Amino acid sequence: MFKNLIFDWSGTLVDDMGPVIEATNAVLGKYGIAPYDREGFRRSFRLPYRDFYEEILPGVAIEELEAHFRPAFEDAVSLVTVLPFAREKLEWAKARGLRMFVLTSMDAVAFERQLSEFGMAGFFEKTYAGIMDKRELIENILETHGLRKEETAFVGDMTHDVETAKHGGISSIAVLTGYHHAEVLAGVRPDITVPDLGVLVRMLEKRKAERPVATVGGLLHDGAGKVLMIRTHKWRDLWGIPGGKIERGEESEAALRREIQEETGLAISAIRFVMVQDCIDSPEFFRSEHFLLLNYIALADSHEVTLNEEAEEFVWVTMDQALAMDLNHATKVLLNRVIDGKLWP
Repeated sequence: MFKNLIFDWSGTLVDDMGPVIEATNAVLGKYGIAPYDREGFRRSFRLPYRDFYEEILPGVAIEELEAHFRPAFEDAVSLVTVLPFAREKLEWAKARGLRMFVLTSMDAVAFERQLSEFGMAGFFEKTYAGIMDKRELIENILETHGLRKEETAFVGDMTHDVETAKHGGISSIAVLTGYHHAEVLAGVRPDITVPDLGVLVRMLEKRKAERPVATVGGLLHDGAGKVLMIRTHKWRDLWGIPGGKIERGEESEAALRREIQEETGLAISAIRFVMVQDCIDSPEFFRSEHFLLLNYIALADSHEVTLNEEAEEFVWVTMDQALAMDLNHATKVLLNRVIDGKLWP
């Protein structure tokens, strides 16, 4: 679905959070500021990093802070490593002729050294490092390299990366392997969110089906007035119901039980068919597809949900609360049909 990928570096392709936290704490220590632990840092750090430091150390020149940071980063005990699936993703993209670039705020000297040490230079057509605010360069990159916006995505791990993609008018792909948590990234509404680059490869490998794809989905309730809503990157972070494709030779209710078990860990009973919906090239889905959505309502065996990699978040809510959420269109239609048809238990 994309011909051009622009990657962030830190937290997206390599894990350098350990050295960055050590160096940041070294800088803060020089000014009598308490150090961060890993979780505190992830929830506080942001780009452009000059804004992060201005909030903590107002009035201190960024050049002065960088002069403290660089040697502390070089002397850090923690190692920098290539993230799982990163090299495989780059090899996958290169084999398919995708054009690849790097746009990072990381110090240019340290970046070039890591690029060489990890043997990744050959993957990228051009790299841009030491960029304080990526939004200021993204349009220039697109124009310089003749990258069509509808064919290009920015892959990163921070809200600034998503904002950069939006600023450039390209797609944003957020990975959960780096500096920002899922709920923080969700606040800026990336087009696609994936746990890691391995999942992204599997998503992009799937081809548009030539015929409609039959799927099942279940509106699960607890028998006491609440229903289960899940939020998934496949539906552009909109809320919906669990479900998936029917396998060849599989009966629809069996598919529903399997998909619910795989996606939520729940067993279901009292299954009732509600409706079938056409979903043709929905802009809410991360790629163009024609689905036949077989919608059911069913009783869940508990509230103990265990999400798999396809979903990001879940919540048990009343029907009124569900209808007030940011739902995908098909789920809105289903909920209203259940209410209008008095199918709600």
